[in-house]
Amino acid sequence: MKKCIVTVLGKDTVGIVAKVCTYLAENKINILDISQTIVQGYFNMMVIADISGIEKDFTVVCDEMAKLGDEIGVRIHCQREDIFEKMHRL
Repeated sequence: MKKCIVTVLGKDTVGIVAKVCTYLAENKINILDISQTIVQGYFNMMVIADISGIEKDFTVVCDEMAKLGDEIGVRIHCQREDIFEKMHRL
């Protein structure tokens, strides 16, 4: 299984979770774990997802998610799990 980490940050607005999850589903990306918090009007979401079924190149998916973030007023960042773990290892 290939996994990725998706983070979403920005001002809270209606529909952020719906739009991000719709994009993931339409691209055959399965959500394995999801967490979200809202602190004083700021939205934060982290998703661990299985990207084994994607048909596009992973960089295209990341670029499209970043563009989606721009459209809905948040910052979306996507990384492969192995890269994420190496960057955050002590």
